[in-house]
Amino acid sequence: MATKIQVPVEDYLRTSFAGPDREYLDGEIVERNVGSNPHSKAQGRLTGYFYNLGSQFPLHVRPEIRMRVGDQRYRIADLAVYEGKEPQGTVPAETPLVVIEILSPDDRMSETLNKLSEYRAWGVRHVWLVDPDTRSLYRYGDSGLSETDAFQLSEFEVRIAVTGIC
Repeated sequence: MATKIQVPVEDYLRTSFAGPDREYLDGEIVERNVGSNPHSKAQGRLTGYFYNLGSQFPLHVRPEIRMRVGDQRYRIADLAVYEGKEPQGTVPAETPLVVIEILSPDDRMSETLNKLSEYRAWGVRHVWLVDPDTRSLYRYGDSGLSETDAFQLSEFEVRIAVTGIC
């Protein structure tokens, strides 16, 4: 059985990785899957959408951002949207209003669900999942994962249909 190497959080925070950034979960550095072309397209569209929305509302979009979700846990969201003040510091600890994960072909659903659950437990009000290959949208809430035809931010009367994403 392979032994997992424990890394101090300070070392993780000082490290730059070749390729995609990595998450830090309880002392372990965890690789993330590289997104595909459909993943990148969905991420780009959502980033642009929220960037433009930021000119009307106090919203700040951050793609591929490291976030401190706990003392020994750092996640990287495909997209995080903050409300009000801009997030502070190199690695924000403020909870975003929205976190969006976009499935990559090699993502395991069990790991994705754990990540979505962690965001929800951290206090993220809108936890969304995009499957660009099936052109499906999901919300993660108190009852778990449920499919939806559009993402909604009732706070700003915003509705984003799948055709605007995938």
